[in-house]
Amino acid sequence: MTEAKQLRSFVEVPAGSHFPIQNLPFGVIRRRGAQAPPRPAVAIGDFALDLAAVADAGLFDGPALSGSPCFHQETLNMFLGMGRPAWKEARATLQKILSADEPVLRDNEALRKKCLVPMSEVEMVLPITVGGYTDFFCSVHHARNCGFIFRGPQTPVNPNWFHLPIGYNGRASSVVVSGTDVIRPRGQGHPTGNSTPYFGPSQKLDFELEMAAIVGPGNELGKPIDINDAEEHIFGLALMNDWSARDIQAWETIPLGPFLGKSFSTAISPWIVTLDALKPFTCEAPKQEPEPLPYLAEKNHINYDIPLEVWIKPKDQSGASIVAKTNFKHLYWTVTQQLAHHTINGCNMRPGDIFATGTLSGPEPESLGCLLELTWNGQKEIPVGNSTRKFLEDGDEVILTGCCKGEGYNIGFGTCTGKVLPALP
Repeated sequence: MTEAKQLRSFVEVPAGSHFPIQNLPFGVIRRRGAQAPPRPAVAIGDFALDLAAVADAGLFDGPALSGSPCFHQETLNMFLGMGRPAWKEARATLQKILSADEPVLRDNEALRKKCLVPMSEVEMVLPITVGGYTDFFCSVHHARNCGFIFRGPQTPVNPNWFHLPIGYNGRASSVVVSGTDVIRPRGQGHPTGNSTPYFGPSQKLDFELEMAAIVGPGNELGKPIDINDAEEHIFGLALMNDWSARDIQAWETIPLGPFLGKSFSTAISPWIVTLDALKPFTCEAPKQEPEPLPYLAEKNHINYDIPLEVWIKPKDQSGASIVAKTNFKHLYWTVTQQLAHHTINGCNMRPGDIFATGTLSGPEPESLGCLLELTWNGQKEIPVGNSTRKFLEDGDEVILTGCCKGEGYNIGFGTCTGKVLPALP
């Protein structure tokens, strides 16, 4: 039996839960109806463990966290900046105090009630202050499909794509937590014939199934992060829906890339799953040809086996329907390569910065991570319950989810959700 499977919590964790003791993802909660500010927490089953209350009880007694104010902040940024020694110490302490054979919380009802809060009694807030947000374009299947759609079959993927992780600086201020509604954006689109450009609500609103890497300790301006140290600077991963207005994006994108078509909303899941929790699910990353330049050649070229799904719930239907199934393991440029490339010019990263993978698509027809690909830019319709879609309609709710299947346990991300509201008049 594996060590991970042997771990068992005194907190009852429902079968199939994304949040067993093997996971313990970090987020920030606000107790419903309470005047107290938000505070860091980890998820365990159907409960949130209040880390400020755990700290107040003196249970973080290791060298990195004893007396630290990091869990009395309203975001995780201070904790992220403390680096892997603090992260490992926190994880070990929390797994110990939540384990079935440890009495410190299990047998102290008053302390247990202070620390463990039912999920139904908390509101999740954005867990980090996002100082910078970068969006990469690192799925070869997505890049190839986009190339076919917009440029034809001659050169679907530009030659530079296989030499460096392509990215652009996104908009940090519009990164929101799961559950935030998205107002259909307005903007310009391609003119028809000799007419002026279209202006109005986006007619091609899309989701993008991505994952976001959360930066821990940063680097000084002018001092790149070495590829083989990059993992030490990544705290964990979250689900991301990088909402996209395809018509606005297509008209504005030449020559400087996405702008208003992407900056109106980017949603992340409220729980950040640590790389330590994901360790059992590492797998070989795709072989890279040509071989990357030395600064991108990593000794440990790995991805994570994370099955991912997209569901859509139309406003007039009672249930959601699955529209895509893919896997993080298809990612061509790894998150460590993305981070090393991001800083090779001396760009400084800071705790709480995020960088995203770009749309995660796989090789199968059902593994495409956005409607642009699934409908081939609206040339065909896909079934959604008892209706069809080319792009998103007002009232549609998009639900992203991801969950690794372990031996007798899951490591899950929960969901990242958002509903489309009509454009402003």
